[in-house]
Amino acid sequence: MSHQKNHNTDRVPATYGSWQSAITSELIVSDSISIDEPRITAAAIFYIERRPAENGRCVIVKATKNHSVDILPAPYSARSRVHEYGGGCYCIDENGADPRVFFINDSDQDIYSIKNEQLNRITREENKRFSDFSYDQKFNRLIAICESHDRDTVSNTIVGIDVTSGEITTLEQGNDFYASPRLNPSATRLCWQSWDHPAMPWDGNRLWLADIDPDGQLASKVTVAGGDEVSVFQPQWSPGGTLYFIADDTGWWHLYRYQHAEQSATVEQLSHGEKEFGLPQWVFAQSTYAFINDEQIICCYREQGETELALLQPGEPDASRVEVCKLPTPWQEFSAICATGNRIGFIASSDQQFPQLVSASVSDGKLLTDIIKTACSLPVATGYFSKVRGIRFKNRHRQTVYANYYPPTNPDYPHTDTGTPPLIVICHGGPTGQSSKALDPRKQFWTSRGFALLDVNYSGSTGYGRQYRLRLDGNWGLLDVEDCCDAALHAVAQGLANREQLIIRGSSAGGFTVLAALTFEQVFSAGASYYGISDLTTLATDTHKFEARYLDRLIGPYPEKKTVYEQRSPINSSDRFNCPVIFFQGMEDRVVPREQAEKMVAALEKKGLPVAAQYYAGEQHGFRKAETIVQSLENELAFYQLVFGLKEKDEICFNGDIEIKNI
Repeated sequence: MSHQKNHNTDRVPATYGSWQSAITSELIVSDSISIDEPRITAAAIFYIERRPAENGRCVIVKATKNHSVDILPAPYSARSRVHEYGGGCYCIDENGADPRVFFINDSDQDIYSIKNEQLNRITREENKRFSDFSYDQKFNRLIAICESHDRDTVSNTIVGIDVTSGEITTLEQGNDFYASPRLNPSATRLCWQSWDHPAMPWDGNRLWLADIDPDGQLASKVTVAGGDEVSVFQPQWSPGGTLYFIADDTGWWHLYRYQHAEQSATVEQLSHGEKEFGLPQWVFAQSTYAFINDEQIICCYREQGETELALLQPGEPDASRVEVCKLPTPWQEFSAICATGNRIGFIASSDQQFPQLVSASVSDGKLLTDIIKTACSLPVATGYFSKVRGIRFKNRHRQTVYANYYPPTNPDYPHTDTGTPPLIVICHGGPTGQSSKALDPRKQFWTSRGFALLDVNYSGSTGYGRQYRLRLDGNWGLLDVEDCCDAALHAVAQGLANREQLIIRGSSAGGFTVLAALTFEQVFSAGASYYGISDLTTLATDTHKFEARYLDRLIGPYPEKKTVYEQRSPINSSDRFNCPVIFFQGMEDRVVPREQAEKMVAALEKKGLPVAAQYYAGEQHGFRKAETIVQSLENELAFYQLVFGLKEKDEICFNGDIEIKNI
């Protein structure tokens, strides 16, 4: 173990994992927000701030060049719970002198409008949730996704909602799920996506197109693209009324254009190569491209593990090749792209810059930018920020796997010997997710205290093509676990980590990978599960509709593969655990119920292993409250310091009401 010296006057040696840091949990929550869902208009850019200091309240903000103002007064919070994960929770009607904002209020899931600070409640529904909506001026209605909860039945439809009366009319039904209802500029046609169990939208879905008849109903419905094994993403109309979309029928999510004439229709692929323009649709209204005009598209894509911002000029139909021109920027990650004419908005970040809301324009092929809002400032010198290193390695099956490594970094503790640090392996959620290189204060919380981090894009992750995602089919709980273990051992072999102090942490599906790794492998010495899955059988039989058949593909259909579910569930093999674990769980979690964590805690306690657990009232699947974030970070740190002896026992303090057993 390495002994480092700080820059205090007494220069007391300090081991990795015990360093003092100005990046405290309290500073993180007081200084941090999340930024999401930008919408750009002719005069302003709107976006959502989720504020931990306000118990995770989601506030719509209107920003102009020199001024920003909250659109929603407390206690209103803009958040949809369709599919439990939401997204697409507000839209803007620009008609008239002042824009009117429609939003979904979190507490009742009803739709409201606000204009000139005047609130108006549009719907009063006890069993319905809404999402992904837009304003149809011709019929004075909102076109939205509607999720109805009637006793034990959940149904999803596309509806029209009269803005004056709140009356709801069903426009499309019959499929299990819908997304992306989008009106063309003349409001004469509507496109949308649909899919059915057992598919998830990134497995396969279909893009539909229909006319809108004089009564506002859909007519002459046709399929444009997609299928059982083709995933369509972000259908969108150009200013001139041409339909574009992203699909992965080549094995990579590429951009396409649909041309419709009187007697024929054609689909043209616009981008090529091993590039990913699409994303898994965990939430509604994601955007990776937008139209500057009919001749220029601003877009982002992922290639070889790197994300690029680019201009694409579609050109005339049947062009032999469409050029994608990269735009040089200081950022490494891009998302939520929107545009109105040459007014562009997006969220950008890098390993040295926190996520920022950027307003931009393009001139002579160059990007001119202004920073509207930064998610975090952290009043500490940049020398305390760990710089990411991209890593590729071969797993035990000789397949290439990707990860991001963050070395411990704190200028108060200069390296003076060849010791190696404790390593925290991070398992992202999903499992169809991807790790980000964005500067994250919670990651810097760890690296500034002397921990190394390894954020693994294990097999099944997004960003490396469809075949990389398909590796996990039938292999969840096996290949993801092996990749995370192999990543940790690769770091050890490269001299980047201490073999005796390997930690694994993750949330949701990543939490399952954590618990499976600690059950079925012998690599890690401690772990942290944030609302992680321990009982796959329960997940298959008692979860929300969106993910109710997710495991059919990842493991196999239930109950036909019941034995496999039981074999891969950590709860059924808790006797194989041999190291300490800490659990964090929301008490209102509908995705992974509290009982799963409680069963694991009881099993580990019975075995005599060190175990700790903290349960949070008012928290769901994903933590939003400042107090929760503070306590979970501090208690996770204290747990590692205690079980590894990184500090004297009397120097270690736990925060809040936490259960600690066998320590």
